[in-house]
Amino acid sequence: MTSGGDPLGSGLVASLAQPGGNVTGLSLMVSDIAGKRIELLKELLPKATRVAVLWNSANPYPALVFRETQNAARTLGIDIQSLPDALIVVEDPLTVSYRNRVAKFAISNRLAAIEGTRDFAVAGGLVAYGANISDLYRRAATYVDKILRAAKPNDLPIEQPTKFDLVFNLTTAKALGLTIPPTLLARADEVIE
Repeated sequence: MTSGGDPLGSGLVASLAQPGGNVTGLSLMVSDIAGKRIELLKELLPKATRVAVLWNSANPYPALVFRETQNAARTLGIDIQSLPDALIVVEDPLTVSYRNRVAKFAISNRLAAIEGTRDFAVAGGLVAYGANISDLYRRAATYVDKILRAAKPNDLPIEQPTKFDLVFNLTTAKALGLTIPPTLLARADEVIE
């Protein structure tokens, strides 16, 4: 895998440390990613009390992220069951393929939207925060090398992301009438103008 969602939760592997079988590689999953996205939205919209989550229920990874988002939202006093002030999009092949439509929907409905891939912000989403996909692909090459040198996949632990992207789209912020706080812009890896 170069960027598997939740290989453990989906039952694809026995554990991250010892996956078993013929599956190994890199996972997108980081246990606190949902909490960090909620925190970013709260910094952007301190008065927000309602957030919608768009996720593909047919995929185990978004289901896990959704549950974590619910837990993180509760601790910040945010209700994710009602009409939204903001939108969290859980990245998976379905939502990523519709990123342009989701970004346009968010803007037209005046929703601050966050998703996990840089391409979402490029497509017009307000914020992207998630694993650096390019880094995962580079790191996957080491797995290919090890396997070609006779290592068994079940002996290679599944690694989690070590680099993350925080990307803001200032054009979208302006369209939504938002000002990104300087403290957030200072932490950004990329700002799209």
